Amino acid sequence: MAIIYRTTLTPTKLELLAAWLPTRPWYAGGPAAPELAKAGGFRLDDPEGEVGIEFMVATDTSGAAPVHYLAPLTYRGAPLPGAEHALVGTTEHGVLGTRWVYDGAHDPVLVAQLLALFEGRAEPQAQSLTDTPDHEITHAYDGDGPLLTTASSATDTAEATELPLAPGTTVLQLIRVLHPDALDLTPGAKGQVTGHWTLPEGTRARGVLAVLR
Repeated sequence: MAIIYRTTLTPTKLELLAAWLPTRPWYAGGPAAPELAKAGGFRLDDPEGEVGIEFMVATDTSGAAPVHYLAPLTYRGAPLPGAEHALVGTTEHGVLGTRWVYDGAHDPVLVAQLLALFEGRAEPQAQSLTDTPDHEITHAYDGDGPLLTTASSATDTAEATELPLAPGTTVLQLIRVLHPDALDLTPGAKGQVTGHWTLPEGTRARGVLAVLR
C-alpha cells in the first residue's frame, strides 16, 4: 500500500515535467514553455513497497488549445540501473529525502503492475489518498494467457510509447497525448485501460490511457 504524504517536493512534479515534456517526440506544444496543471490520474501499488507508481494526467494550456498528456511516473529512493535515459529528474521529498523520478514506461515495476491491472490482479488507487481504490479506472483484457514483458526497450511514436510483450505477438501502448471521450476499443486491440481527468473549464473527461494490441 502506497502512503500519500502531505509534504513538500522541490522541485515539484509539474516543474520536472515542464522541463522534460518538450524533449519528448510526442510533445504537441509550441515554442513557449508548457503551462501545466495536474488534471487527474491514479496510482498502483508496488508489491514490494519500494517504488511509487503514479499515472498523472497533466494539461498544458500554453497553446491555442489545451493538450492533455499522460505521464506514467515512478519514484525511487535510489537510481534505477541502466535507466539514465528515462530519468525525468530528481526531487527533494520533505519526508523521504531525495527521490529519483523516472518515465515509468521504462521502469519494469510500473510495467509489471500495469499488466497486472489489465489482467485484474492489481487494483487502481486514488491519486492523492492512501488506501483508497479508484473505481473509475476501468480495464479489459481479452487475451488467453499471462502478460509478460520482454527485454526490448520502450520506443516513442508521435502520440504513444510502445513496448513489445512476450511471446512477441502483443504490444503495450501507453497513450501519451490523450483525447477526451475517445473510449472505443482500438481496432484489433486485446485490451485497454480507461481513466478520467478534469478539463480546464472544470468538466470531467474520460479517455483511453493504455492499449494492448
